[in-house]
Amino acid sequence: MGDNDRLVYSTGPDGKITCPNCGKTPCACAEGLAGELRKRNQTEPVRISFRRTGKGSGLTLVERLPMHPAGKEELLRKFKKRLGAGGAVKDGVLELQGDRRDFVKAELEAAGYKVRLLG
Repeated sequence: MGDNDRLVYSTGPDGKITCPNCGKTPCACAEGLAGELRKRNQTEPVRISFRRTGKGSGLTLVERLPMHPAGKEELLRKFKKRLGAGGAVKDGVLELQGDRRDFVKAELEAAGYKVRLLG
């Protein structure tokens, strides 16, 4: 099996994504998905921006977050609970309702990510 033929993730019987190395959801191992995604794009900062929508209060967008998709869902759940706001993960981008740029920036910097605020 070549480098491109390896298993990236697997869906378990309960429908959750499990790591093939550690078997956990989300991955927690240094040599599996979590470690691989942390290493990739570490030089690029996470981009946080705000976009006005037609009727609502707008969306805070978090892009280029080097994290497993299950980890993004968990992080978004944490943000939504602390802020009392709605949100979703669409195409790997975290979307939070309202202008939450300062909160998200502080949380991600505390977690060790490089962050860049846009517009």
